[in-house]
Amino acid sequence: MTSVDQLTVPLAGDVRMPLLGFGTWQATGQAGYDAVLAALDAGYRHIDTATMYGNEREVGRAVRESGVRREDLFITTKLPPERVGRERETIEESLRALDTDHVDLWLIHWPPATPGDSIPTWRELLAARDEGLARAVGVSNYSVSQIDELIQATEETPAVNQIRWSPTLYDRRTHAAHRDRGVVLEGYSPFKTSDLSDPVLTRIAAAHDASPAQVVLRWHIDHEIVVIPKSVTPERIRANFDVFGFSLTAEEMRDIDALGR
Repeated sequence: MTSVDQLTVPLAGDVRMPLLGFGTWQATGQAGYDAVLAALDAGYRHIDTATMYGNEREVGRAVRESGVRREDLFITTKLPPERVGRERETIEESLRALDTDHVDLWLIHWPPATPGDSIPTWRELLAARDEGLARAVGVSNYSVSQIDELIQATEETPAVNQIRWSPTLYDRRTHAAHRDRGVVLEGYSPFKTSDLSDPVLTRIAAAHDASPAQVVLRWHIDHEIVVIPKSVTPERIRANFDVFGFSLTAEEMRDIDALGR
């Protein structure tokens, strides 16, 4: 599968974000470089990193040495909360480490510790976007009410909110609230809170000749929720990408949704 064939979701500014990405949390040093290279070789074209992860240089080197064209990639990085007030310095450091002149998505990694800092920080991200340092900007680990504060203050909606998400954490109201505001929901740690031995997941997996983990990823995709599984094992990296050969029925989606709260 080429990047052109991958399912994407539109963001503001004529940006398209692949629904399946590769997460790199805790993938550092040589292992991080090898994992990103393996992901790009497997077909991933969306790579998620963060200043906090300490691996932007390895991600950049893997991208550079993969032979994949930069314009075919979607790269996300994130601003850590302790960098409030140093936003421009931080994105410039990220771009140097990643060896690129822009990222496709820049997120506030966590809401700043001081609530009043959130809006000025958000304005700095918007400025970086307007200068072309990021094609789109958004947030991570924000509540709906915290997103509303940003929208009310700036009339600018975060393109994405990246939060912990899985079938077990499924909340229809949270999902709908993001959709109603035009915020793309992006889930991380899809397996950490999933019971992959759950009878619902194993039954649906068997019906599609897939693994329960692949069903969890496909459930995100069929909900148009971006998902970023992480692994440093080449076989698992490839298996997590092999989810485009099937889709879930409406009944299967409802059964999986029911695993949530």
